[in-house]
Amino acid sequence: MSLVLQMRRERAELNDQLQALAKIEADGGSLTAEQMTQFGQLESQITALTDKISRAEIAERAAAASAVPVDESARGITGPPESRVEGPYGQPAKGAKMAQMVRLLAAAQGNQQAAAQMAKDGGFGTDVQMALSVVTPGAGGVLVPTNFSSEVIEALRPASVVRRMGTKSLPLNNGNLTQPRITGNTVVTYIGSDDDIALTGMTFADTKLAAKKAAALVPVSNDLLRMAGVNPRVDQLVADDVTVSMGLSQDLHFIRSDGGSGLLPKGMRYWALPQNLRPAPTATGITLEQIDLFLGGMMLRVETANVDMKQCGWLMPPRVIRWLQSLRDGNGNKAYPEIEIGKLKGYPFGLSNQIPTNLGADGDETEIYFVNFADMMIGEDMDLVIDLSKEASYKDGSGNIVSAFQRDQTLIRVIAKHDFGPRHVESIVVATGVDWGAGM
Repeated sequence: MSLVLQMRRERAELNDQLQALAKIEADGGSLTAEQMTQFGQLESQITALTDKISRAEIAERAAAASAVPVDESARGITGPPESRVEGPYGQPAKGAKMAQMVRLLAAAQGNQQAAAQMAKDGGFGTDVQMALSVVTPGAGGVLVPTNFSSEVIEALRPASVVRRMGTKSLPLNNGNLTQPRITGNTVVTYIGSDDDIALTGMTFADTKLAAKKAAALVPVSNDLLRMAGVNPRVDQLVADDVTVSMGLSQDLHFIRSDGGSGLLPKGMRYWALPQNLRPAPTATGITLEQIDLFLGGMMLRVETANVDMKQCGWLMPPRVIRWLQSLRDGNGNKAYPEIEIGKLKGYPFGLSNQIPTNLGADGDETEIYFVNFADMMIGEDMDLVIDLSKEASYKDGSGNIVSAFQRDQTLIRVIAKHDFGPRHVESIVVATGVDWGAGM
């Protein structure tokens, strides 16, 4: 029996004695002088034991956090992969199992049966072995099991600013989801004793989400894949690359895609009502009062729309928040000191380079978004499909064609299906033509 458990049992026995004495008075009796002394002693003993238990629990947690296998020198990096792929506090990193699938398929040149055998021989988890044994590769790639893809989708939350700000994720049933939204609230009125109650009611419309196919290309160094038996963090690196690439792609479309031809999700910029697209005052000659009034006006648009304000926040490119951070009042004090703790005018902000900064006639404008993210929805099809190629080419961030074969890389393609939409379009306000910070 552990020391903590032993002390807890002892404390429970003392507490039973204490409760028995307390019951005497609760039943209308009174304690003798001897019983009063015993009551005080029991109380002191219970307090002392509670303090000891607290210290022992801290010691146990510290010992558990620093514990290593007794045969670590023998196992180390050659132990089963699931024992090495760690996230915060030693827990398995989200998406690592899918990364193991990717790595094994890459090592097996895409041969699913060979990859399954490698998983078995290499001591990988039974879930990874089973996933590779039962899936059937097709023209689109290998279907990732739902339990693995769920981990990846959860891992996207810190990688995607739209998800991180509180957007809800909902499952798509057969690729579709229809969510009713209230367009007019019930009106409650006061009436006289002889008056008829007026008919009133809510009015509704629908937000319809339909699965859109998104593909992310993730180049991974073959040197990195070859180091799988040497570097205990390879799977986590692959998982991070996949989730970052998917997160950036989703932010790009969830924020500003026009939903062209129905093939793309429609982003917040194009869901916003025309009256909620607010031209920003130009930076030249602008006063702090004008800036504050403009930002407050954006907030007011949402506040007067009768929506729940519990998850509101700002989205903007980094240059805008740095410009606002540099503003000073007439006494030299920071105009918005709360930026240091991640807030602007009382609401959190998220930064994204997926909001372009080259808009407008002069190519120096951008946008600011104020959104109630509690009203935003992402419909998720839980199926992820992965495919690999060592010969394919891709475009880098500068638009240059890169050969995966020439660079000794494996190109991973991840295909996901999802859609984006708001429950209330009134919850999105966009500042357009923002040239703030253009010269930074």
